[in-house]
Amino acid sequence: MLPAAMQIEPARPADAPALCAIYAHHVLHGNASYETEPPDAAEIARRLARVCDAGWPWLVARGGDGAVLGYAYASQFRDRAAYRFCCEDSIYIRDDARGQGVGKALLIALLGAAEACGFRQMIAVIGGAEPASAALHAACGFVEAGRLRSIGRKHGRWLDTLYMQRALGAGDSAPPKEEP
Repeated sequence: MLPAAMQIEPARPADAPALCAIYAHHVLHGNASYETEPPDAAEIARRLARVCDAGWPWLVARGGDGAVLGYAYASQFRDRAAYRFCCEDSIYIRDDARGQGVGKALLIALLGAAEACGFRQMIAVIGGAEPASAALHAACGFVEAGRLRSIGRKHGRWLDTLYMQRALGAGDSAPPKEEP
């Protein structure tokens, strides 16, 4: 069940404080991010600008009152030119909005937006191999591509990172219009 009147739209610079608050909760209480100190709103604004300035999607889900319920963005998987058709997704949901379909709605919208940007593959790098995130990605057509064991340490335990992958559009069935 989706929250009433939820809208998904591009993030705006004015959303940085809400994005910061959502992310800070996950940094401090979860294992999805391997950051241990939450960045401030100015740093989140810089990250938002970097993604948007590159022409990549950063989406927010807003409740009926306009408040940000969660966000998702896609950025190039690695910086080198040959990776330009592969993106990595990031999705964070406000703690009180989890389990309401916000993440799935954001991921579905992000898949289309990333494909429209020319990406052909999307990689989910799931810190802590979080079961809810793995289930969300599997429900949206991602398959497991690998696991790195015990590569992070947070909250007093070793953490795995799960990689999942999904083709976008033509995927690798046809070459891109131009080569890197």
